[in-house]
Amino acid sequence: MTDSHLAAAAPIPPYLTAALAQRFGPLAEEIAGGYPERRPVSLRVNTLKTDAASMKAALTEAGIRFETLPWYADALVLPEAGEGEVRTLPLYSAGEIYLQSLSAMVPALLFDLKRGESVLDMAAAPGGKSIQMAALSGGQISLTVCERDPIRFDRLKSNLALQGVRNVTALRQDARELDDFFRFSHILLDAPCSGSGTLLLSGKPRRMEADWVRRLTRTQTALIRKALRLLSPGGDLVYATCSILEEENENVVRAALSGGGCELLPVPEALSGQLPTLPVSLEGTLCIRPTALYEGFFAARLRKTK
Repeated sequence: MTDSHLAAAAPIPPYLTAALAQRFGPLAEEIAGGYPERRPVSLRVNTLKTDAASMKAALTEAGIRFETLPWYADALVLPEAGEGEVRTLPLYSAGEIYLQSLSAMVPALLFDLKRGESVLDMAAAPGGKSIQMAALSGGQISLTVCERDPIRFDRLKSNLALQGVRNVTALRQDARELDDFFRFSHILLDAPCSGSGTLLLSGKPRRMEADWVRRLTRTQTALIRKALRLLSPGGDLVYATCSILEEENENVVRAALSGGGCELLPVPEALSGQLPTLPVSLEGTLCIRPTALYEGFFAARLRKTK
């Protein structure tokens, strides 16, 4: 398939058109077709305040049809309702649900969180994954969240409070500036990225050029190396992006592995086997393929060995 053929299939940036064709070959057209105008609303039940059974009953009473997913009991898809309708529900204003893409729910599921452990979310706003990690632990972890942008930081704090997250320290700073004295049992790095997995065909054209992606990869590499310095020996780091580009994903993980002192833990087949995936060049990592239901997303889990 030629680059021009792919460009005609979907209005995606020329740099991404060429990158997908080079990396994925015949799959590139399928990927381009997975960038829809609108995905159905998906949400996560906030088990800090309620449970999935109660939420299903509440949605049924409100006349909102939902669908479940086999890989996560707390995830629901609303094939007919819009976000505006959901936001009018009392259960939304009570913080009993969190609107979140399905793909974005995956990284937190790679941790095995235990009571009393210290967890860092390095780029936390708007807070969905931080809240999810707190919920997965039953609110029993000590959580530190970082966000340097003041507006996004205020939104992060508001979301954490609404969703009932406790034992949390919110820092308005770049996580790269944290003192190396700190140590965390688990670290989530949902790194700033090109967003190549989350394009919407009806949206504003997204800037995506080679020099910009190179700058992003330098930031991502600096962040993952900082994360490993802050991680306790035996602790886990989950690196994630909403990109499907190898430069931002496998190559960044390879850079971390090349420094020694850590190993790659494969994403469990029980999870990855239930998701639409793309081929990866680093076995054990996960790249979710954009579809009408899922955003493109990447995740890898590293363990610090010394």
